[in-house]
Amino acid sequence: MSEFTELTVYTTHMGGDLVSDILWKYTDSGVVINDIEDVIQLSREGKTWDYADEKVFSADKTVLVKAYFPAEKAADAIKAVERDFESLKENSPFDLGSLECVKRKVDGDEWRERWKEHFRPIHIDKTVIVPEWIKYEPEKGEKVVYLDSNMAFGTGEHETTAMCVEFLQKYVKQGQTVLDVGCGSGILGITAEKWGAGKVIMTDLDPCATEASKHNVKLNKVNNCEVFLKNLLDDNTVKGDIIVANIMAEVLINFAPQIGKNLNAKGIIILSGILTDRIEKVKKAYIHAGFEFKEEKIKGEWAALVMQGK
Repeated sequence: MSEFTELTVYTTHMGGDLVSDILWKYTDSGVVINDIEDVIQLSREGKTWDYADEKVFSADKTVLVKAYFPAEKAADAIKAVERDFESLKENSPFDLGSLECVKRKVDGDEWRERWKEHFRPIHIDKTVIVPEWIKYEPEKGEKVVYLDSNMAFGTGEHETTAMCVEFLQKYVKQGQTVLDVGCGSGILGITAEKWGAGKVIMTDLDPCATEASKHNVKLNKVNNCEVFLKNLLDDNTVKGDIIVANIMAEVLINFAPQIGKNLNAKGIIILSGILTDRIEKVKKAYIHAGFEFKEEKIKGEWAALVMQGK
């Protein structure tokens, strides 16, 4: 019977995704974020349960991020994780909490089944993100995107991904070419194809991301998606009607002067991964580069923008 080491990291709402990204570098056996703020945010949006104890909303806001490592590899992996945490503490502008790490042994077969319980179909307007092991019958008008949630990167739960999915549903037209810059799991490119894109080009600089995207493209049996390990903006020959980029605000600002060469006339750019206190900086950078502001969305502490080219 396989055995795993469970590592629990104590952090904050802002630190949850940063900690998760580090943990995913050293395991493909699973990472789970337990964050009460997610429950509170859903409640603010009117997405509630039949019953929720009011004590939940005043509970301790410490975020627990759990990762699982095969027992024989755990010691070396956790040492590497702790080194990365030291670097994160030195460079992050956010409050990360204590980053205390607690280890315990767990039965591997039991863990695999328990981990799957954390995943469920995620409804983003008419797009439904479904873990590959769940059978889901779509309602009329819904489009289903299947994801292998054993792999790293976006699953649709994060606000930035959800806002991009909503904008893609609104702006993608039949037969258009969509470029997904920094594709991660491929969720955005696959969503674009499901809503009618005639061609989708997904790129990332991380080979783990392109591997995940290729896997999920096959899983969804979409024929119009291509995945490349490269910086799309280095290639002047590729142009799209829509460009979607869910990255960090600073990177998006750096893209502003050059991204237009990859956009067809009157094309749409969907930008996300932006903290709300940086939204005006991103918007100004793109207006200065000649783009027109169309609309924005805000969910929690995150924002997404739609800009249009000339």
